[in-house]
Amino acid sequence: MLEYVNLDLALGQEEYKKRLRPLQQRLYELEHAVFDAKVPVIIVFEGWAATGKGRLISLLAERLDPRGFRVVPITPPRTAELRYPWMWRFWLKIPARGQMVAFDTSWYRRVLIDRLNKTINKDELRASYQDIAEFEEMLAADGTVILKFWLHIGEEDQKKRIKKLRKDKLTAWQVGEEDELQNKRYEKYAGYVEDMIARTDSPHAPWTIVEATDRYYMRIKVFETIIASLEARLGLPSSAGTKAKRPRATKEMKGAVNA
Repeated sequence: MLEYVNLDLALGQEEYKKRLRPLQQRLYELEHAVFDAKVPVIIVFEGWAATGKGRLISLLAERLDPRGFRVVPITPPRTAELRYPWMWRFWLKIPARGQMVAFDTSWYRRVLIDRLNKTINKDELRASYQDIAEFEEMLAADGTVILKFWLHIGEEDQKKRIKKLRKDKLTAWQVGEEDELQNKRYEKYAGYVEDMIARTDSPHAPWTIVEATDRYYMRIKVFETIIASLEARLGLPSSAGTKAKRPRATKEMKGAVNA
């Protein structure tokens, strides 16, 4: 699956700048429409380390009303959280009606990082997938919009990005042991990702694989996907800036490190 993703897709800087502001404005309008309709929205961001998830989420939040948009960064469970069923901490963070919540990584850590670290066995993995399916089904049945993104880059690209982040004292903190382990076991981890997508992609909680080599292309595709999905859910006409116009492929690659 992932080997067929076209990682050469890119967007010119001028076109990116031209299209970003209208998309931010439209998302702002949809934030208020979501609030009026009392529709909860969950946006899940998963992907390879060093794909620029943090900056992407910042751009999404930049023009939004903070009262209606919340970012939830997910870290390994702490001591108190380990006393409860593993999904307990995620139930505490779901959006209220009319609120949008972006998860910077999510419950999928359980079937990716924990699986790579071998901290769960096969039975626990199978049970975790069942827990995730039931969690998302219940939320969707209650009216929640669930959008899930996998930000995808190649093995060598990720290696270069991690190396660049490590070299700078101001960014070295962004790279941890788990991130480097991802790259060292890239093929195995990619297999886990494909397994995850195959098991959990559904009409009520779809996955979108985002070609993330070029940061401009990645950001516009995510914005357009979110906007189109919310317009469809709310029964609104497609906005002019997102009508069937996807970022086109160009040869203006910005270099290996775009994070």
